[in-house]
Amino acid sequence: MKRLFFFCSVFLLLMASCQEKKGDGETLYSGSIKIAVDDSFKPIMEEELQVYRALMPEAEVTPIYCSEVEAINLLLKDSVRLVIANRRLTDKELASFHARKFFPESIPMAVSGIALITNLENTDSLLTVGQFRKILLGEITDWKELNPKSKLGKIQVVFDNPNSGLIHYAIDSICDGGELASTLTALKTNEEVINHVTKTPAALGVIGANWVGNKSDTTRLSFNESVRVMAVSNSGHATVANSYKPYQAYLALREYPLTHVVYILVNDPRMGLPTGLMTFLTGDRGQRIILKSGIVPATQPVRLVNVKDEF
Repeated sequence: MKRLFFFCSVFLLLMASCQEKKGDGETLYSGSIKIAVDDSFKPIMEEELQVYRALMPEAEVTPIYCSEVEAINLLLKDSVRLVIANRRLTDKELASFHARKFFPESIPMAVSGIALITNLENTDSLLTVGQFRKILLGEITDWKELNPKSKLGKIQVVFDNPNSGLIHYAIDSICDGGELASTLTALKTNEEVINHVTKTPAALGVIGANWVGNKSDTTRLSFNESVRVMAVSNSGHATVANSYKPYQAYLALREYPLTHVVYILVNDPRMGLPTGLMTFLTGDRGQRIILKSGIVPATQPVRLVNVKDEF
């Protein structure tokens, strides 16, 4: 009987030791995790993680930059517990989690938008949301339909990725669920779209607003000089007075029509490192990085600057 008690005691101690080691492997501030990030948000997350690693040397965060569809699929499969995406979780996705007794959150992180870019040879600088919708649906196919003087020919619309959040935004928010034209193309990354547009006069690139900033301009009041950023109007006819570019102030005031919220999707029932990272991203330091990037932090005030632009 004593021997049985001894072996039971040893077994319980070993189990407790294993559980303690498992628990100690990850805290709010330490451990090793992977996160999935929509590629359109890559530049900002690189800056965020650089600062986070300096502040939390015991925390190892490995980002997977991919399409929004791939990122959320990784979350659904429990391969990652934190995702940066351009939308909330859908009711269907939430139901899948709830069926497994998980209760993820969709937390606003920033206000960003879709930027429309063209080649420098393209003199067209204004576009209405209605015209953009018709381009996406294949109802407008030639630059002459926008500007009779244009000699650029067929409009070549190019997105960052066939499964990106930007495409989903275009379908849901701009085309009201309509089917996109088969002539639209997609590459792999926002960077590839910028490079393609710089070499293709007839191209119309669709990228994340945080990709168009001029890195050498600390004021964030100018754009990438290798492409032209179009101004967009919600009106039936675009004019300089009613059209806006994706400047930080116009994103904050929602005057730029193609504005959307960036979310942190977190499923972390253990309240571990994903929760700690989420707290950093939505806290003062993380939000200041977003502010400096040229888009709008979700939880911090923004100082608005009046911009007079030449179209």
